[in-house]
Amino acid sequence: MIDPLSASVRIAASGMEAQSTRIRTLSENLANAQSTGVSAGSDPYRRKLITFESTLGELDGGQGVRVESIMQSQEPFRTEFNPDHPAADDKGNVKLPNVNVLVEMADMREASRSFEANLQVIKQSRDLISMTIDLLRSGA
Repeated sequence: MIDPLSASVRIAASGMEAQSTRIRTLSENLANAQSTGVSAGSDPYRRKLITFESTLGELDGGQGVRVESIMQSQEPFRTEFNPDHPAADDKGNVKLPNVNVLVEMADMREASRSFEANLQVIKQSRDLISMTIDLLRSGA
């Protein structure tokens, strides 16, 4: 028999781990939102995207989530006319990363809230386990 409280902790922990990876990926995107190429006409930083997949525990039948992949976005780069920039091509255009700061911030907020929700599940489960132990002690 699978202990539902332990299973909920494992599920929430897998969600926290996945969201933690998502937050790190989003942070990297934000940190490189203005990172251009190093030479004329070279490509700048390319936005990273993360995908998840649900998992099924082989030993306990519990479910969870894990990072399936982290891949680079294929959206086109933005361009800006700046002939004095070291990464400018022969027409004076500089390729800028395909990172939209507003989208990244919205995703960051969502990931943070999901992480917090999973943390609350773990806290509630821990409290229920403690109450159960207290009830067993008082009844013994």
